[in-house]
Amino acid sequence: MSDFVTPVLLMQTLAAVREAGRIITEAWEKPRSIKYKGPIDLVTETDVAVETFLGKRLREILPEANVLGEEGSPAARPEGTTWIIDPVDGTTNFAHSIPQCGISLALWRNDTVEMGIVYLPAEDELFHAVRGEGAFLNGKEISVTDESDVEHALVATGFPYSIREDIDIVMQNLRAVLMTTQGVRRFGSAATDLAYTACGRFDAYYEIRLKPWDLAAGWLLVEEAGGKVTLYDGVTPFDFGKGILASNGKVHKAVAALITDTDD
Repeated sequence: MSDFVTPVLLMQTLAAVREAGRIITEAWEKPRSIKYKGPIDLVTETDVAVETFLGKRLREILPEANVLGEEGSPAARPEGTTWIIDPVDGTTNFAHSIPQCGISLALWRNDTVEMGIVYLPAEDELFHAVRGEGAFLNGKEISVTDESDVEHALVATGFPYSIREDIDIVMQNLRAVLMTTQGVRRFGSAATDLAYTACGRFDAYYEIRLKPWDLAAGWLLVEEAGGKVTLYDGVTPFDFGKGILASNGKVHKAVAALITDTDD
């Protein structure tokens, strides 16, 4: 159980995330101002506005913590006590008014995620977890599925921004999973995929080349909901910079046998 995340800290952080979510909902029907960070990697003014707002609020809540955000931090991974922010995970979805997008926020301390929050404002779904205290959706405790047969498993995945370079391994893995499981879903938001795995909508999820802000919060959600998170081999504890495999635990080994990371 976390001895760092107090009820007051959790309450203040959840309130800040909900308030930041209103920036997204207020922008939902407005024209998007879009810039490209890469050939298929984009950012909107809403991403910047949410990260700026949250960065300010979180420094007020926990002044001693660093802030690692997708849009404003040059760091590659957290150091010390750090807020890890993805202001709009699934920016392409947001740009096209697809509801699977939202805020991913994690609190990192002592080389572990102590608190994770994923808020999907278009659907008003607020997921949160504190280490050792379970995972919740809109205040109701959630858990992973009990499915143990990989042929009945619904699996989520994502495609990296480096898809043009990684197309062979992505398609190899996708073919293997499609041929073996009940089906595959691709929503374009790692935070959504991990939250959905935590609450039992998916049985497993895998993806390569994600950044800490994409998955830190969802990583804790899955574990606190009773699931398992590792590298693609299904055994090695997960670490930033590697492919992530998250599941209900019961189909973990079977899904791991189907997929290969780019480093394997």
